[in-house]
Amino acid sequence: MHDMSIASQILGLKKREFSSLELTRHYLGRIERLNPILNALITVTEEQALESAKRADEMLSGNIDNELCGIPLVHKDIFCTRGVKTSCGSKMLHNFVPPYDATVVENLAQAGTVMLGKANMDEFAMGSSNETSFYGPVKNPWDITRVPGGSSGGSAAAVAARMTPAATATDTGGSIRQPAALCGVTGLKPTYGLVSRWGMIAFASSLDQGGPIARTAEDCAILLNTMASYDHRDSTSLKFQEKDYRDEINRSISGCRIGIPREYFSNSLSPSVEATVFKALRVLTDLGAILVDISLPNTKLSVPAYYVIAPAEASANLARFDGIRFGHRCENPQSLEDLYCRTRAEGFGEEVQRRILIGTYCLSAGYHDAYYKKAQQVRHLIKQDFTEAFSKVDVVASPTCPAPAFKFGEKSDDPVKMYLEDIYTIATNLAGLPGMSIPCGFVDRNPIGLQLIGNYLQEARILNIAHCIQKETDWHNSAPKEPS
Repeated sequence: MHDMSIASQILGLKKREFSSLELTRHYLGRIERLNPILNALITVTEEQALESAKRADEMLSGNIDNELCGIPLVHKDIFCTRGVKTSCGSKMLHNFVPPYDATVVENLAQAGTVMLGKANMDEFAMGSSNETSFYGPVKNPWDITRVPGGSSGGSAAAVAARMTPAATATDTGGSIRQPAALCGVTGLKPTYGLVSRWGMIAFASSLDQGGPIARTAEDCAILLNTMASYDHRDSTSLKFQEKDYRDEINRSISGCRIGIPREYFSNSLSPSVEATVFKALRVLTDLGAILVDISLPNTKLSVPAYYVIAPAEASANLARFDGIRFGHRCENPQSLEDLYCRTRAEGFGEEVQRRILIGTYCLSAGYHDAYYKKAQQVRHLIKQDFTEAFSKVDVVASPTCPAPAFKFGEKSDDPVKMYLEDIYTIATNLAGLPGMSIPCGFVDRNPIGLQLIGNYLQEARILNIAHCIQKETDWHNSAPKEPS
């Protein structure tokens, strides 16, 4: 059953070929066997999952119209889950049990999905390798000596290892697409505001966006149908015309103009990755798509702009973790200042502390205009680049990452090298555009991802192109050998 896509599992449940309870027990068995090796999940909610599966089977017996009813999944541990620990991969929240569900969790629960557990992640979503988690690193199922990517590494690794058919994830600068690429699965970052951020623990509020990770583009479309919703509790939530993202998934892509940004195919890109990506692009041209050379001239400024804006917003968002209201608190504080200082020093890891310090500095009175304001001006230029590009093309295509998954410890001592892992994904977040990564081949037996970027609210179009590639290829069906 674990080799079936969500679309196939939905049909199997409808035809009564198996029950949600059988499906859930099957995945729980795989989690029990594989999670001690991969460390992809922080919390396993076995008892709750079995109860949810029983309720789903009762709903399915009544011919419920909700297609996700009975489908198991995993939530990234950044989404608040009522009565279940939500740690954000941090010691600061190691004892936090929310009294409410995030909107994404609520939407999927109302659809009848079954929560198997909470996925491991980089602490407060800060990282590109899943090495910063308080609960230890997640291992890539394709090679357990390599990173799975971050911050949604637990979600991507769990899907790749067939421990779950799908997982929720978040993307602030590439944290859905990059781990999806390194783990050989499909990940979608929607347009900013399409999926509610309410109940999603904030890193950088103007960049964070929730989305799905699954095996196929069709599965991501099915999940997005339920995850996307207007939410009055989220001031950045978009009011949009609801649609079924599968309606256009089989549409012909003949004549579709695919923009190839020359800045994404530079010296920083591994030649073997470039060759693999162009092999996938030839599938598109065989289907009638047209490749168009374009320029996104301010791409080189995206990483420095991001690493001013994101830490600045993180500095403000993480100020609430002070040892008084919830979360970790130091022992025997001697004063209020001692309480603040020791709680935050003990509760936050090195990378989180680094970004808080950078962000606080950038927002300080003497440097706000020189750094934060300037970064926001660069952000506007990056948006303009994409606006001009989309006047000429329908979709932009590029590598998701400059190289395959790297070894543990290879870049953890050099933050700049680590930050450059997101060089092809960050601009999409700065512009608020939808983007996704799909498997497009292998280099030295390690998965490679193809990134597709669409114009605002054009998720249906990039899902359509991704699905057309996946109908013609088998990369997305490849599975890693089970680690032992």
